[in-house]
Amino acid sequence: MFTKQDLKRLILPLIIEQILLATVGIADTVMISRVGEAAVSGVSLVDNINVLLINIFTALATGGAVVAGHSLGEGSKERASEAAEQLIIFTAFLSVGIMIVLLVGCPWILRGVFGKIEADVMANARIYLLITAFSIPFIALYNAGAAVFRAMSDSRTSMLVSLIMNGVNIAGNALLIYGCGMGVEGAAIPTLVSRILAAVIILILIRNQALDIHLRKGQRLGVQRKVIRKICFIGIPNGLENSLFQLGKILVLSLVTSFGTKALAANAVAGTIALFQIIPGMAIGYAIVTVVSQCVGAKRYDEAKYYTKLLLKYMYAGMWLVNIIVIFGCPFIVQAYHLTPETGALTEKLLIYHAFCCMTIWELSFGLPNTLRAAGDVKVTLVVSMLSMWIFRVGFSFLLGKNLGWGVFGVWVAMTIDWLFRAILFFIRYHRGKWQEIRF
Repeated sequence: MFTKQDLKRLILPLIIEQILLATVGIADTVMISRVGEAAVSGVSLVDNINVLLINIFTALATGGAVVAGHSLGEGSKERASEAAEQLIIFTAFLSVGIMIVLLVGCPWILRGVFGKIEADVMANARIYLLITAFSIPFIALYNAGAAVFRAMSDSRTSMLVSLIMNGVNIAGNALLIYGCGMGVEGAAIPTLVSRILAAVIILILIRNQALDIHLRKGQRLGVQRKVIRKICFIGIPNGLENSLFQLGKILVLSLVTSFGTKALAANAVAGTIALFQIIPGMAIGYAIVTVVSQCVGAKRYDEAKYYTKLLLKYMYAGMWLVNIIVIFGCPFIVQAYHLTPETGALTEKLLIYHAFCCMTIWELSFGLPNTLRAAGDVKVTLVVSMLSMWIFRVGFSFLLGKNLGWGVFGVWVAMTIDWLFRAILFFIRYHRGKWQEIRF
């Protein structure tokens, strides 16, 4: 169903898009570091909440992309377009509701999630959360639109829109932080503006009636419960999985805050660079969803298995390349953040350990389950992720980080133990072949 040239056209824009996202995250942190470690820490705390919410909408968008991909595989462009419309409607209502909760409950959310943190860190976190909360509906709609384009094997369009969004974000950060001397507001305001712009552009583009999947003109956009149920069949378990995964990170972050500002700053900087370390994996993971969903829709399971193996090989190659660069360039990368020597040394330790785990475990833990999700086998991925997160990521973080005194490094070790457990169980599930029998 896909030639190697098709895969190249799909994967390369996805990699570029992920590079843009990681670069903006790194640039944000570098620019904010001029304001101080309290600002870096405050923004990092809120970004964990924002990532949790974005993961919910990314999972929902994945549900829509899988349903649309199955329809395309079956040869029905009309049903694929209907799935896209329902995804946009559902995403819009849900994201506005979440935005209102964030705005009203800001102080209680921060205190409830992160507990007692230093006053200057809390002040920065509150400002950043209040501003970025307004951007939640727009990033949610952008993700929905991007997922629809990827379902058509068109990753170039979302890449170009992402380029505009992230270009506006970086330029705005430079202007407001360096030019106007603003603090965390200088990072939050460009984030809001860039996400509004991205959502508007991608919604306009998806109205092109020549596309295989589009928002149909003259169509009354009412709620189609049957279609939304199909989207939610994939999206809700996937969303719960992603949300619980991120919630585990947030719960563990409350432990990291007890280790002091230096540990929190090292965790924040390493977490930002860590996004760069998994760029090939994230990009090819999206490609797996696109390719396998269409193969499954066409009932061509042998091809689904063939492309899974091929794309995992690409994933390993890309992860090795990126992480070797990070290992050797680590001292120079850390210098850019103006950290104290102690914080910088801790950051390097976290990054090098993370790099080795990315080259060995990450692919089976996060790449392989995308084949299961694309086939609708989402309940298993949810159960495995829940068990692994609570037992290993959370439980072992407290055991290694607090009880054994490993500090923030113990938290990162616990994270990779979680990866290993997930990888083993997903590998077993895939080879048993039960995912080929799922119907929804």
